[in-house]
Amino acid sequence: MPGLIAIVGRPNVGKSALFNRIVGRRIAIVHDQPGVTRDRVTAQAEWCGQPFTLVDTGGIGLLRREKADDIIIRAALEQVQIAIEAANVIILVVNVQEGIVPLDREAAARLRHSGKPVLVAVNKVDTHRVEAQAMEFAELGFDKTFPVSAIHGEGIEPLLDAAIALLPSPSPPGPRTLSGLEERAGMSGEGF
Repeated sequence: MPGLIAIVGRPNVGKSALFNRIVGRRIAIVHDQPGVTRDRVTAQAEWCGQPFTLVDTGGIGLLRREKADDIIIRAALEQVQIAIEAANVIILVVNVQEGIVPLDREAAARLRHSGKPVLVAVNKVDTHRVEAQAMEFAELGFDKTFPVSAIHGEGIEPLLDAAIALLPSPSPPGPRTLSGLEERAGMSGEGF
């Protein structure tokens, strides 16, 4: 069974764009309007020969005018929690252009509580002049921060290298079992 990498973060930071970039095709809906992704979107992917399952989630935290008792909002947050619990590795996506906002801190606190390895993908680093601003996100308390541009495909390789290194090793093939023919032939290979 391949490992599972979950992409999480607050609304409208580019989680779905990163998901689509990693899987190499447009599966998740990408839109400028926050809150479009409400359910988990899952796809099988591979990096450097290692298969894994990638999960895109809705945003952690409430948007303006959203109420925590709204059934759709609660269901979306439950889907994020399910993905966090199932994940071997979590990629927390943040937006360099907006800096650290309270919802980023809220998401980081939730992820620290999970005890899972977390990599921070500082998204929307589209120019070299904003790359230095990505280091600000070390304040969230995670060891590994990666400046990326999901739309342009920049910085994705180091992020995936780090994520794959944290996944459980693939299972070696199981022991070969003898078929009925091999048993009857006394494993001598006669009759084959």
